[in-house]
Amino acid sequence: MYFKRHITDTLKKMLVQFKVVLLTGPRQVGKSTLLKNELKNYEYVTLDDMQELELARTDPALFFKNHKLPLIIDEVQYAPELFKYIKFLLDKDESKGQICLTGSQTYSLMQNVSESLAGRIGILELQGFSVREKMQNDFLDYFIPNAEYIQSRSENKNQIDDIWEYIFRGSMPELSDSSLNWDFFYRSYVKSYIERDVRNLMNIKDESLFYKFMVALASRTGCLFNAADIANTIGVSLKTIQSWISVLEASGIIFFLRPYENNLLKRVVKTPKVYFNDTGLVCYLVGWDNKKVAQNGAMAGELFETFIVSEIVKSWINQGKDLRNLFFYRDGNQKEIDLLIKKNDDLYPVEIKMTGSPSISMAKHFPVLKEIKQIQNGTILCQCEKHLFLSDSIQILPVDFI
Repeated sequence: MYFKRHITDTLKKMLVQFKVVLLTGPRQVGKSTLLKNELKNYEYVTLDDMQELELARTDPALFFKNHKLPLIIDEVQYAPELFKYIKFLLDKDESKGQICLTGSQTYSLMQNVSESLAGRIGILELQGFSVREKMQNDFLDYFIPNAEYIQSRSENKNQIDDIWEYIFRGSMPELSDSSLNWDFFYRSYVKSYIERDVRNLMNIKDESLFYKFMVALASRTGCLFNAADIANTIGVSLKTIQSWISVLEASGIIFFLRPYENNLLKRVVKTPKVYFNDTGLVCYLVGWDNKKVAQNGAMAGELFETFIVSEIVKSWINQGKDLRNLFFYRDGNQKEIDLLIKKNDDLYPVEIKMTGSPSISMAKHFPVLKEIKQIQNGTILCQCEKHLFLSDSIQILPVDFI
């Protein structure tokens, strides 16, 4: 069964504007399924097919003679030889949206894109299912806790009855089939996709060491990123950790939330926070085999925050919005705000809490931003039952609104 993806409209807008569109994202998040269902007038070819891959590498001209435009080329990173010929084709024709590419390894892809297709290509990232997509809710607006968004979302939302089922099960489309074994899927995913991609990009002599690195990183999701601490934990160099991190980030497995900086704010921390895009993968890596263990474990707060932030991120990327407008705040006095959302000149502080009974004290760090004139109402995003104001400037918002 095909679930309508919320990135579809953004994809089609890009195809109208650009000659080529590249759809990136982790393996198994549904890139090929999306394109084959939404671009049915496009021919589809995958470079996982060894015969097609050989032709693409040795004779790009013949490859394109065999495959007419408009064309979807899946896993294009395997044949960098195609990029120069794609540029040649595009320079001959002003038509838009004739070629759609997919790739799971943006680490190597982006170099070819920047060298051959700069100015001609639109780039989108696809992640796993959002809760909205799983519930087949057609609400598309990207999350921002202002009055307009909240009013619109209140008219079109689903109640999330068991959020920990969503957190534990993860966002991979294949696992939407409840009959599929969760453990089997993630075991295969780690071996067949993540480690294979990394092996293709760098020479890893000890795969078990890389697995330990992923476990160590998963146990730190939602925390300040400390490469030296991870290096000491697993016994590798800082340079190695930085190299491995760059691959996981480029492959869409993790993302970094940058700290907010402003000339009016003093002694702010400049270290980013690291998050996994898929909480199911986190649960697998740290060894939790059911939702109750995840919900009651020592990492429950960080896991809950990871889930909420990743859902917000999905709502932004599905609408083609710039993730550089999402931040967190932390200063030298250990005052922290989980999320800061910037829209134009307005800044919205958000605290993310597991509780169903929030108190205004949970917003105690919001006043550190008082020097910023464009600061808007603060939000405590939690498991409360309804949207309420705790004061003139502090509101609580159920997670159903993301």
